[in-house]
Amino acid sequence: MLPHAPTTNQISQPPLIRALLDAACYGHPVAQVELIETHISWVLLAGEYAYKIKKPVNLGFLDFSTLELRRHNCAEEVRLNRRLAEQLYLGVVAITGSSDAPHLGDAVNGQNAIEYAVKMRCFPHDATLDHLDERGELGAVQIDRLAARLAHFHLDECYSAPPDSPWGDPDAIIQPVTDNFQLLAARLNDPAEIQRLEQLRNWSLAEHERLAPLMRERKRAGRVRECHGDLHLGNLAWVNGELLIFDCIEFSPALRWIDVISEVAFCFMDLLHRQHRDLALRFLNAWLEAGGDYGGVALLRYYAVYRAMVRAKVAALRAAQSGGNDAEVGAYLRLAEHLTQDTQAQLWVSHGLSGCGKTTLTQSLLEKSGMIRLRSDVERKRLAGLDALARSGGGINQGLYTREGSRHTYAHLAQLADGLLEAGWPVIVDAAFLERWQRDLLREIAQRHQVPFHILDIQVDHATLRERVGLRGTQGKDASEADLRILQHQIETAQPLGSDELHEVTAVSGMDALTELYVNKFAQ
Repeated sequence: MLPHAPTTNQISQPPLIRALLDAACYGHPVAQVELIETHISWVLLAGEYAYKIKKPVNLGFLDFSTLELRRHNCAEEVRLNRRLAEQLYLGVVAITGSSDAPHLGDAVNGQNAIEYAVKMRCFPHDATLDHLDERGELGAVQIDRLAARLAHFHLDECYSAPPDSPWGDPDAIIQPVTDNFQLLAARLNDPAEIQRLEQLRNWSLAEHERLAPLMRERKRAGRVRECHGDLHLGNLAWVNGELLIFDCIEFSPALRWIDVISEVAFCFMDLLHRQHRDLALRFLNAWLEAGGDYGGVALLRYYAVYRAMVRAKVAALRAAQSGGNDAEVGAYLRLAEHLTQDTQAQLWVSHGLSGCGKTTLTQSLLEKSGMIRLRSDVERKRLAGLDALARSGGGINQGLYTREGSRHTYAHLAQLADGLLEAGWPVIVDAAFLERWQRDLLREIAQRHQVPFHILDIQVDHATLRERVGLRGTQGKDASEADLRILQHQIETAQPLGSDELHEVTAVSGMDALTELYVNKFAQ
């Protein structure tokens, strides 16, 4: 059920846990009981159910030291996780009897309880996405499903933090950040890692001070919400072709009531840690495109470093409990150090008729180069309050596609690109850019930030364009509403690239040409 192999060292377990390995303790058929252990809990896999018992520990950032605290946190775990995995979380059960002869009840009964457990439906522990990754089975299908589900969860299912609550205030945000550094400093022995940790601490403190006004603004805008809080691949599973998101933070409101971009940063960081830069960028861009929260990207590096420190802390605690090595701690420190390094900000715009493959090619480019993409087809509908796949019914110079509507859309794209460049990220804008004023608008943004400006000119013959547009119209799976009439209008009215623009142009005609572009311009 959790991303760890079943524990085999039963002798070191407390008497209650050893006793619960006996199948006779359960009121349902159990052939064999398996035990999974984390640094804060034991999970007993018993037939079709799993029982999660919290360790009686106080680690500072969590406190399970009393029976009442463990009961409360079991109830919170069920309440919170039912938001994303209702079918898994069945309730809280009381354990009665004695440590040597325990019995699991069917529901919570405070009388004579010696312990409490969260009862869950069991699924194969190797179905979690970290195990899929180890088997080479993690790919775009799981990542796209996660991004879409998470965007919907953040937008429609999470409560926003009340204005008078401490959650999301800069002072509340910095506390777990500094706590991580303090805990790690007490456990590191390698001089190089100690120095790296101190540099990361100084960077985090400086970034926090710089970003504090934005943190306050995002709370006012409702971006601080009651999130999952622990979104790494070990808490995601793929079962029968469906995504399960489980095991959220129940023990600390401060770690759960967070900026949504902090949640995204955790999974983003975890994919980077597992050497999946392409999937990390795919996940980030898909979540941004689904929800439109491009303003949060300015905080992404700060939170990704924080999340790397969270995992370094967990790795250190696990190593201390099991007597293992702390090589994983060093890996997270090095990743965090890499995340503090600025990327080369630049602005690219696509140029091409409907059906030329702008979205496909820019998707490949963003995964290879680390760009944030803005799509005119999506943003145009977002401005109108429509879903990306909604049909607006507009045609040439009608509905969303009037000249005024297009100017509004391109101005919005320019504004978003401006903010992303200000945050230090490279940007690619997926739009037709068939008129000179559209390209000039974005060029001015690049010039204002003193970053390179490039035009990705995608060249495809008209017969192929007509075939693609016709097929796309029958499928209805793309945000674009361009049909054959619109394509013909574009062919007749497109303004050619000016001679003064040619030094900015990179022409491509397919994926092979795009790969060559990546090698020449980004891979150095």
